[in-house]
Amino acid sequence: MLSAVTGRNDAFENQGHRAGCLSDSVLHTAASQKLLAHKKDLRSGPLHEEGKINWITVFFMGLFHAGAIAAVFFFSWTNLIVAAVLYFLAINVGVGMAYHRLLTHRGYVTPKWLEYAITMCGTLALEGGPIFWVATHRVHHQHSDHKGDPHSPHDGTWWAHVGWILTGQALHSETAVLERYAPDLARDPVHVWLSKYHWVPLTTSGAVLFGAGILFGGWHAGLGLLFWGVFLRTTLGLHATWLVNSATHMWGRRRFETRDDSHNNWWVALLTGGEGWHNNHHAHPVSARHGLTWYEFDINYYCIWMLEKVGLAKKVQIARFDAHNPKPAGVH
Repeated sequence: MLSAVTGRNDAFENQGHRAGCLSDSVLHTAASQKLLAHKKDLRSGPLHEEGKINWITVFFMGLFHAGAIAAVFFFSWTNLIVAAVLYFLAINVGVGMAYHRLLTHRGYVTPKWLEYAITMCGTLALEGGPIFWVATHRVHHQHSDHKGDPHSPHDGTWWAHVGWILTGQALHSETAVLERYAPDLARDPVHVWLSKYHWVPLTTSGAVLFGAGILFGGWHAGLGLLFWGVFLRTTLGLHATWLVNSATHMWGRRRFETRDDSHNNWWVALLTGGEGWHNNHHAHPVSARHGLTWYEFDINYYCIWMLEKVGLAKKVQIARFDAHNPKPAGVH
């Protein structure tokens, strides 16, 4: 689910000031050619990765999936509730509201303390730190379903879903490489720290859950909370996010004629709190609201709306379009 949302040569350098006001339909400009000239960048796909497997990533992905399977043998209603709450914090608040709609596209503004708090929730998703996530997502929008897209189904369904994660270099802490795509975050010491130590909050949450379980219920309870609150919850969240990269670029309906293959997919939207209205998003990337009609469920936007009502979110961007002749932003 990873967007350059402007169409100018200085798109990424000015990202902190203008998270984008044009749709992906008008992104092919000299900016693409300028970035392609760099030898080391975030363009991905089988041609760029050259089949190199990242064995560290493979190990941890395997470990978390094994832990998710083990969780089946430790079911309890307490474990289920803990997993559900942490899923909401990591996927809805952390990835959807913070990483995606706030940091990548600047669809709204919050006080810095709140921005940092919900960004920390994003690190609980095991999807890397904010600079890596934002930079990769901006590259996805610039090259969406074209050469250089990190996770296009044009390179295969498996590749779009998880293959791209398992290959290539791990750039999570390489701020020097990533800052071309996320200069606004690279200048922020808190986001730099969260990007370098993105594994700390998730590891800490696992230790707290395990310790609390042992304290109040013994070893079996500790393992149950660990498997459900970390391994199973994280694995389900990963696949939910990956479905935005794969499924919504293959299946669903298209309201807008964008230059990519993005679709609105209702069941992915349910799993991710609204991120599945992907065609809407690619047409109006800066909009904090992805579900553009009453029947398009968008819990991530509802939460942003509530923050706005209590004064914690401002400058909330909402897509405006002609329902009888819907066009992407910037297209007349």
